[in-house]
Amino acid sequence: MAKNDIYNCSFCGLPPSESRQIVKGVNAYICSNCIDLCGKMMKPEQAEKPVTKTAADLVVPEPRQIKKYLDQYVVGQDHVKKVLSVAVHNHYMRLKQHTHGSLDESLKDVEIEKSNILMIGPTGVGKTLLARTLARMLDVPFAIADATTLTEAGYVGEDVENILLYLLQNAKQDVSRAEMGIIYVDEIDKIGRRTENVSITRDVSGEGVQQALLKILEGTIARVPPQGGRKHPQQEYVKINTEHILFICGGAFVGLDEMMKKRKGKKTIGFGKDDVAKSQHYSEETQVEPEDLIKYGMIPEFVGRLPVVSMLSELSEEEMLDILVKPKNCMVKQYRKLLAMDDVDLKFSDSALKEIVAIAMKRKTGARGLRAVVEKVMLDVMYDATSHKGKSITISREVIRKQKASLIEETESLKIAG
Repeated sequence: MAKNDIYNCSFCGLPPSESRQIVKGVNAYICSNCIDLCGKMMKPEQAEKPVTKTAADLVVPEPRQIKKYLDQYVVGQDHVKKVLSVAVHNHYMRLKQHTHGSLDESLKDVEIEKSNILMIGPTGVGKTLLARTLARMLDVPFAIADATTLTEAGYVGEDVENILLYLLQNAKQDVSRAEMGIIYVDEIDKIGRRTENVSITRDVSGEGVQQALLKILEGTIARVPPQGGRKHPQQEYVKINTEHILFICGGAFVGLDEMMKKRKGKKTIGFGKDDVAKSQHYSEETQVEPEDLIKYGMIPEFVGRLPVVSMLSELSEEEMLDILVKPKNCMVKQYRKLLAMDDVDLKFSDSALKEIVAIAMKRKTGARGLRAVVEKVMLDVMYDATSHKGKSITISREVIRKQKASLIEETESLKIAG
């Protein structure tokens, strides 16, 4: 560039005197300000670009490591966590073996079959949380589907292939990553046959859905509409191999425990009969047999594709109390952090925590009942918290019981007590 020549920026029009430097191109000039701006615009796009992981890149933790990680987020259910840890470890070791082949020549021709998982337990005991936490630990795509919305192809509702669409979307349209993800199918007990007898009419949301799910659970090349919805002949499809997708199904299976007792010859009579029927009682020793699930309404072929069955027990009062305060994502810690951002110190008394648990236990909705109680109590506190910066709020048992709208205004010291 000649000393006396002056070139303004071709993009913003700034002269050299208002910029640190002008860079000359083939037919244009750009100033340092525009260069900085272009750099800032490019960084978010680079950050959003997904990093494709293959099975070879997947690090499979040991079962003990998986359980230790689950312990940080899920309270109780130790036996179930052991079952899941072993099953998930074996599933992803199977995936790596399929990619690399066997190191032992004598085992070269041995084929490891996929082991999908069925979790049975009352609502609010951690079925969905266990599946979600496993996916987060392994850094694989995860999707949740509701079995009650599924119908056979051609009927009103969702096709079973749509559960694969959710996984593909969570994998940011990366088919290779979606093919090693985890799908949790909730409310699986709701697609059981209504009776043990074969129906002469179409059960499009029950047995028909079970039939439609068989191939996907076992492993097939599924054709998924990229935008969802129903299939039609002129549509383009995304092909997804479900052979290495881990399916975890969960359901409450209300009344299954009574069926199991009848099979074992145990009958409940007298005054205790109604009390037993109101809630489910599972433990580590509870063994569900395929015949129990078939009697409940699941077809034999479907039961056979869920070989790993784990029973979740109801949460005790002590476990419910731990859920409030111990996990990394517990509700008390979440609210304390939220209010700390507004420079407010939140405290719960021991009696308040016990009262929350007592109310939730009466509702019989598990950990979901805890959140409902805490959300209701914290509504007014959160509403007025920003006007009380630098102060402390203590929630007592009396506050939980009264559910007053004006919790903070009642006392100048902001120690909330009845």
